Amino acid sequence: MKKIFVIVLLSISYISFGQKKKVDLGKKIYTQYCLACHQEDGSGVPNMNPPLRKSDWVVGDKTKLINVILKGLDEEIEVNGDSYRGIMASHSFLTDKQIADVLTFIRSNFENKAEAVKPEEVKALRKK
Repeated sequence: MKKIFVIVLLSISYISFGQKKKVDLGKKIYTQYCLACHQEDGSGVPNMNPPLRKSDWVVGDKTKLINVILKGLDEEIEVNGDSYRGIMASHSFLTDKQIADVLTFIRSNFENKAEAVKPEEVKALRKK
């Protein structure tokens, strides 16, 4: 019985460590590429760069969010009832893993609670 308990405990720790590592890597990417426009706390810039904090775009459809990173965005959008018109350049130079990591970081921080993004999901959309 003790062996099973230890194995389960180690499995839980490994999963937590793996997720934490992914979020930590995502935070580094966020700091390098996203922070200037979306701010350290994810609040964005009014009427220009949308907030990532408590954002319906962030916790919503992953496909839409991944495509914003891959293709950029140059149209007015509505986020949480407010309009934003800033231009976001494509960040398709990032690897599938980097995009998955940064989106996982964003989707699990700034008062957001949404499932992780997987590199395979990014790869599938990059091919389209």
